[in-house]
Amino acid sequence: MKEAIVLYPSPAIGHLISMVELGKLLLTHRPSLSIHILITNQAYDAGSTTTYIASISDTVPSIAFHYFPATTLPPDFSTTSPHRETLALELLRLNNPNVHRALTSISENHVVHGLIIDFFCVAAVAVARELNIPCYYFFTSGAGFLNFFLYIPTLHDKFAKSLKDFATPIDVPGTPPIPPSDVADPIQDRYDEAYKGFLESSLKMQTSAGIIVNTFEKLEHRAIRAIMDGQCVPGGPTPPLYCIGPLISSRGGDDGGSPDCLTWLDSQPRGSVVFLCFGSLGVFSVEQLQEIATGLERSGQRFLWVVRNPSEDKNQKASMFAMPAPDLDSLLPEGFLERTKERGLVVKKWAPQVAVLSHPSVGGFVTHCGWNSVLEAVCAGIPMLAWPLYAEQRHNRVLLVQEMRIALPVDESEDGSVRSEEVEKRVRELMESEEGKMVRERTLAMKEEAKAALSPGGSSRLALARLVESWKRE
Repeated sequence: MKEAIVLYPSPAIGHLISMVELGKLLLTHRPSLSIHILITNQAYDAGSTTTYIASISDTVPSIAFHYFPATTLPPDFSTTSPHRETLALELLRLNNPNVHRALTSISENHVVHGLIIDFFCVAAVAVARELNIPCYYFFTSGAGFLNFFLYIPTLHDKFAKSLKDFATPIDVPGTPPIPPSDVADPIQDRYDEAYKGFLESSLKMQTSAGIIVNTFEKLEHRAIRAIMDGQCVPGGPTPPLYCIGPLISSRGGDDGGSPDCLTWLDSQPRGSVVFLCFGSLGVFSVEQLQEIATGLERSGQRFLWVVRNPSEDKNQKASMFAMPAPDLDSLLPEGFLERTKERGLVVKKWAPQVAVLSHPSVGGFVTHCGWNSVLEAVCAGIPMLAWPLYAEQRHNRVLLVQEMRIALPVDESEDGSVRSEEVEKRVRELMESEEGKMVRERTLAMKEEAKAALSPGGSSRLALARLVESWKRE
């Protein structure tokens, strides 16, 4: 019978892209494998995946997508948690019967070596155990957040208070201390439903057949060493760790948008353009968009800026539904587009991020610190300004600035907004200062380390070989 691996991503586009890239990577090492990806509907709109999945189906026939029937939360479902992650965890739990059916069906014609799940898909661990299929976690963020994730049960048992109530930064093996305010929102409050879901996922991860991480050793050496030495699971054994990154998609969540911005970049001086883009969900208020515009204009730097429609709530940093293209004239300061047209370009909704970062004219990246974006910048050798919005991005900022030293921070005011003066100062600092130069050199060095990790005999290639070898020994 044919060998198979089943991948079960969270349905959000960023998580799906990473999982598909993992499937493609496995095929390069073992072309005889059959890759099956389980697709659920979304608990909230986290970006359309239809075009992306269609393109993968056309180009990689060894990857099969299995669509589950649409599942909805029951009418009586309620939660006191303000976090949308609670909805995702519950919807994925309700899909367990579909996971069981899919695994049983695939097993009829294949030897299933493993079910590889996103950490949101923790409920499926029980299905894998019932069917005696090894269950692996694929962690779509970096090792520096993974060791915090693995350490949550230790913190939970050691302290009787929520992480948000710590008076001092939180010490976790292998990373700089994390300020309580930079802990991801869903795990700040130990009495919150989202926290309980993440705690359960962490405990189940500790008993998994292995943890696959989209990172590489030289980028996060200290965090990886702490995990492999067992420091993050002091109460028991740590599963095998496979650092197989950087995995990035050349297309990203390509929705067929126009690459006019690439033509514009062709006419700009080498390394002169700051690229501002905040992921598939990131949104700002009108007031914040205007502060960014003012800061960019005053900075005097060339820029390419992706703008999405603003949120009504100034505290909302992630969009939960699809939005139309923004009306730039009504959103941005009067005359801004005309005054900056010689050195700036504003793009509506989307830009081909990997292609933009790889363009010779781009010299800096203002990012929300989503892990896919971080790796794309590293692979392009582009230094970053770290401006986190949601999820684990504030945690990532600490790592990027203090540990990896490949980004400069963007500092918020007390109300959580970023003033135009801060935008102006930081953009100039990244592009012109000695500190910006040091960050640029460090990022370029990491670009070379990333290439080495993925080369024959490199650390990530060897980790992948160890993972595949473990299936033979079952």
